[in-house]
Amino acid sequence: MNGQMKNSELILTPEGEIYHLRLRPGQLADKIILVGDPGRVPMISQHFERIEYTNQNREICTHTGYYKGVRISAMSTGMGTDNIDIVLNELDALVNIDFDLRAPRSQHHKLEMVRLGTSGALQKQITPGDFVVSSWGLGLDGLLNYYSGEKEKFSHEIAGDFITHSNWPESWATPYVVPASEKLFLRMGNGLPSGITATAPGFYGPQGRLLRAGLLRDDMNEMLMSFDHNGLKVVNFEMETSAIYGLCSLLGHEALTICVAIANRATGDFLNDYHPRMEALVKHCLDNFIKE
Repeated sequence: MNGQMKNSELILTPEGEIYHLRLRPGQLADKIILVGDPGRVPMISQHFERIEYTNQNREICTHTGYYKGVRISAMSTGMGTDNIDIVLNELDALVNIDFDLRAPRSQHHKLEMVRLGTSGALQKQITPGDFVVSSWGLGLDGLLNYYSGEKEKFSHEIAGDFITHSNWPESWATPYVVPASEKLFLRMGNGLPSGITATAPGFYGPQGRLLRAGLLRDDMNEMLMSFDHNGLKVVNFEMETSAIYGLCSLLGHEALTICVAIANRATGDFLNDYHPRMEALVKHCLDNFIKE
């Protein structure tokens, strides 16, 4: 990319903050824990020995501080891949764009991001309350189809097999498949249930939930549960992971998602009080995130 970015493209506040996150360079740590719910940010930062910065704009809440001497930011994204598109691009801008010159920096700065969330399990062996690691993100949302760039890490083989298996409707966005960061997976995902996480562009129809509006496909869950690519299966359903993995791949960052399974769509089981398991997941993430 050459030349200055237009004011309408790189949008900054009069205070020099990136528009939606309302952050300036330097207020963000290189290690970031992403959550959907703003209420989960203090659940993370309560473990910090020192908080140096807090901010909230709309559903995006940021706390930057230190855990066992390591600088970490906790940030809420809100729900859905559309929010992830905003958050990931602005996180990257904070470390890889010179706001004064309105141009990319000459040296790339890499961030590490771990998303902690909740999801619905799709395989019977996963019990509500289990931690489930996303080794791959299956994007049913279409977001990454709007981007070019190097997609050599994307698995066109898995995506193609899934499209054939599902008889994917031509009117829906073309699915894409992106791997997790191997580095982060080895650091905090080993030994936990793992597999493909399907990312849907909604909670009801796109995840096969039928209320009053009819569904184009009423076999969504069965189609996902039965997919098997050389033993690799779709283990859960949520609304953010594929966009995080895809944008991090294009922008040169490391990403991993770990979710608490609060329901099993195959068995119909549901965990009514998942908060203790989410608190345990936060501690698991913090203790392993600081390792190198």
